[in-house]
Amino acid sequence: MAQIPNLDTAPLNLNAIRDKAQKDLLDILLTIRGKKCLVIDPKLGGTLSLLIQFSRLKDGDVELRHLSADPVQTDSSNVIYLIRPQLTVMKTIASHIQNGISKGIEKKYFIYFVPRRTVACEKILEEEKVHNMVTLGEYPLYMVPLDDDVLSFELELALKENLFDGDTSSIWHVAKAIHKLESSFGVIPNVRAKGKASTKVAELLNKLQTEDPVNVDDGAPEINTLILLDREVDLVTPMCFQLTYEGLLDELLQINNGAVEVDASVMGAQQDAKKMKVPLNSSDKLYREIRDLNFEVVVQVLRQKTTSIKEEYAGVKTTTEISELKDFVKKLNSLPEISRHVNLAQHLQSFTSKPSFHARLDIEQTILELQDFDSCFEYIEEMIHKQESIVSVLRLLVLFSLTNAGLPKKHFDYLRREILHSYGFEHMQLLYNLEKASLFKRQETRTNWLSLTKGLQLINEETDTANPNDISYIFSGYAPLSIRLVQHAIRSGWRSIEELLKLLPGPHLDLKRGTPNHIDSFGGAHFDRVPDGRRSLVFVVFVGGVTFAEIAALRFLSSQEGMGYDFIIGTTRVVNGNSILEAIVQSSG
Repeated sequence: MAQIPNLDTAPLNLNAIRDKAQKDLLDILLTIRGKKCLVIDPKLGGTLSLLIQFSRLKDGDVELRHLSADPVQTDSSNVIYLIRPQLTVMKTIASHIQNGISKGIEKKYFIYFVPRRTVACEKILEEEKVHNMVTLGEYPLYMVPLDDDVLSFELELALKENLFDGDTSSIWHVAKAIHKLESSFGVIPNVRAKGKASTKVAELLNKLQTEDPVNVDDGAPEINTLILLDREVDLVTPMCFQLTYEGLLDELLQINNGAVEVDASVMGAQQDAKKMKVPLNSSDKLYREIRDLNFEVVVQVLRQKTTSIKEEYAGVKTTTEISELKDFVKKLNSLPEISRHVNLAQHLQSFTSKPSFHARLDIEQTILELQDFDSCFEYIEEMIHKQESIVSVLRLLVLFSLTNAGLPKKHFDYLRREILHSYGFEHMQLLYNLEKASLFKRQETRTNWLSLTKGLQLINEETDTANPNDISYIFSGYAPLSIRLVQHAIRSGWRSIEELLKLLPGPHLDLKRGTPNHIDSFGGAHFDRVPDGRRSLVFVVFVGGVTFAEIAALRFLSSQEGMGYDFIIGTTRVVNGNSILEAIVQSSG
C-alpha cells in the first residue's frame, strides 16, 4: 500500500495542491541542465514522501542524498540542496562547499529554501564567504496533505517558538498558507480566531488580501468558515492520553508522515531485528473505518471480522456453488488489512492491558474532575521517586498544574526540589521554561477549570464508547475543550460563551470578509448550508499543533445526523503531550 494518501474523497480538491507541489519540485530539477545530485534536508524527507514517489525524482540524471555533516561525494556537476531555512543547516552546506574548493573540485551549487529564503540564512553564507558560489531559489511548499481531511504546514517547532522564543515566523507561514488556499478556493467569508497567535494570523490574512488580492467575484467560496485556535488556548487536551486507535498508535509508536515503524516481528514477520514501516491513512479502508473508534471497540471490531472470515471459510469448504466461492475470495482481499491491524492492536494491548496503564488513566480523570488533590499529588510524587521517564512525569504534572491554575507554593516547591534531586540539577532551565510558559507554576489565583468544565460540558460521566453520541467518547468521559469551542463557533457563535472565552488565554475575534451577501459571523448564525445546497465546509486550523484525538472528534461531529458541515483540519504539526514536552526538554538542555 502506498504511503502517499489517496485524496479523491476529500471535501476540497487537495489533489490540486499536491499536484502543484509535485510540479514545482520537478520544474526545479528540469531547469538545471546536466547531471545533478539532490541533497535533501532529513527533516524534509518524510514530508516529500507524502507528495511524490522518490523513484520519480531519480528518473534520468538525478541522484538522491540526505544532508549530513559529511561532504557530498558525487560525480554530478550540479549539487542542489533542498532545505529548511535553518542556520545550522547553512553552516553545514558552507562547510561542504569549502571542502570542495580546498580539493579543487569544480561544481555548481544551488540552495532551494522551503518555503522561502531568509536574510539570516543568506548572512551565514556571506560570513562563510561562499555566497557568490551559490545560486539561491525557493520551493514554496507551505502545506502538505496528510490525509483527505488534514493539511499540515510542517512547522515542527511552532508551539515552542511561540511559547518561549518570541519567534513569530510560523504565524506568517500559516497566514501565507491559508492565503494560498484562498487563491485556489476563494476568500473565506467568516473567520473566528482565539488566542494571541491565531488573532495575528487572522489580521495578517486581511493584510495579505490587501497586498495580493484574491478575486472575490469568481463565484461562491468553497470554504465557508475559518476557525483558528492557538494550542495555548487548550493545553489540557494534549496532556491527556489518547484512547482512539489512531491516537494510541501515535502515543505508543509515534506516527510520522502517515506511517509507524515497528519491529518486523510485531507484524508477524520472522526476522526480529528488521524494522518495518506500516502506512496509516484512509487509503486503507479498514483503517478508515476504525481509526477514530475507542481502542476497546476496535478490538471487538477486529475480533468480529476475523470470526466472520473463519465461519465463512468453514462454510465454503462444503459448498459446491461457484458464486459463493467467488464472494468468499472477494472477502479474502481484505485479509491483509485485517491481519495488519490485528498485529498492531495486539502490540498495543501489551501496553494497555497493564494495571499501571489503567491506574494512570484513573488519575488523569481524577485530575480533570478536580477531585482528591492529595491522591493526585502523591501519585506524581511516587512517579518521581520511581524515576519514571521525565516526560511521562511532566505530562501528568503539567495537566495537574493547568487544571489547578498552578500548585500551592508548598506543593510546587516540594515537587520542583524532588525533580531536581531525582533527575539532576541540569533540569533547572527546563523547570524555569515550564514556569515561564505557565505549564508548571505556583498557584496565584483560583482555578477557573471548574467553570469551564461546567459551562462547556467537558466532563460526561455517562459516556458510551461503543455507541457514542458525544465527543467525550474520545477520552472516555472528557470532551476536548478545543473541539467544544469549535462546536459553539459553528452552531451558535462565540457570543453565547463570551464570558467563558475570557477565562482562556489570549484575545478572540470574529471577522466577516469578502462579499456582503454572507451572514454576519459575529452573531453566529448557522452556516450548515451554502447557497447551492452543498454541506458547508469549515477549515479548522490549530496554531501550535493538533492531536489525533481532536481530529477524531471533528470527524465524529461531521458524521452526526443533522450536522451539515464537513471539516478540513489544518495544523502546524500533529502533536501529543510527549512530543510537546520533548521539544521543551531538548531546547532546555
